[in-house]
Amino acid sequence: MTTTKEHYWKYSLIVLILLLGCLIVAKLWMFVNGLLGAFTIFVLVRRQMIYLTEKLRLKKPFAASLILLEVAACIIVPVYFLMWVLLGKVQGVNIDISALAQTVRHFDELVREKLGYTLFNADIINAATGYLSKGIQVLVSQISGLFITTLTLVFLLYFMLVDYHGIERYIYDLLPFNDANRKNVASEIYRLVRSNAIGIPLLAVIQGMVAYAGYLVFGVPSAFLMAILTCFATIVPLVGTGIVWVPVVVYMALTGNWAGAAGLTVYSCVILINIDNFFRFILQKKLADTHPLITVFGVIFGIAVFGFWGVVFGPLLLSLFFLLINILKREYLEERR
Repeated sequence: MTTTKEHYWKYSLIVLILLLGCLIVAKLWMFVNGLLGAFTIFVLVRRQMIYLTEKLRLKKPFAASLILLEVAACIIVPVYFLMWVLLGKVQGVNIDISALAQTVRHFDELVREKLGYTLFNADIINAATGYLSKGIQVLVSQISGLFITTLTLVFLLYFMLVDYHGIERYIYDLLPFNDANRKNVASEIYRLVRSNAIGIPLLAVIQGMVAYAGYLVFGVPSAFLMAILTCFATIVPLVGTGIVWVPVVVYMALTGNWAGAAGLTVYSCVILINIDNFFRFILQKKLADTHPLITVFGVIFGIAVFGFWGVVFGPLLLSLFFLLINILKREYLEERR
């Protein structure tokens, strides 16, 4: 009888926790991005906090305040500046999209005249233009919610830093694994967060900036919009930025701009591609070597669920999913053989 009551109490408690947890998440979902951002930055700066408090013997509130100033100077202020510039650019993006749609139509006409083949019909072009417009609307909504995200991030990050040992121990004890698997999962989380938080955005920004310089030099139409598309194209394995610059080169050649097409081809093959390979090689040595497919599908999944921070947490959750499968296979399925 006692065992039955204990089971009843235990499972009733689990159900109550799940119900309340779902209710809390549903009502506070607007703060999730701030929570994810705080956790991401916490992983990046926790070693500094340990050094300041355990090596230099600084008080935890003072050390946390110093790190928040560093985060503001190195991350928050630059992000706000970039968002401000981007918001100014977005006002003219609708015009760029119209120009881009006209460019695609012109490209289709050239291909039809020279090769006798139709690449795009009006429905495809209109649908693509609609998706780009929706993407811009999502971008604007992300920018408008940045203030709330920043306040949540700073508030949560401060308390994470002040009580970093207690929070880490609390989460560590809740993991449903033995000690070996707990250490494996914890180290994997930290490794993947550092990799995704630094590697993916850094590669995208570098590629976008290098591509934008080339687009401007060789007279690519809608250069800024093409550079943004190039940033997103960096996550695609194998082809990467070629998704953007190869069609641009073909278009420039068909319009008679052979010099620009040849110059952009050489620039992309010699500089753009090799910069991507060079920095990717360095980051893979320094950080986690995440499989390209996990990165691609993780980013798609993450952005759909979390918005901006999905770039970091989409691949993280996908990697953890396969890590948990491997733990299940190793700890339970293989033992039964």
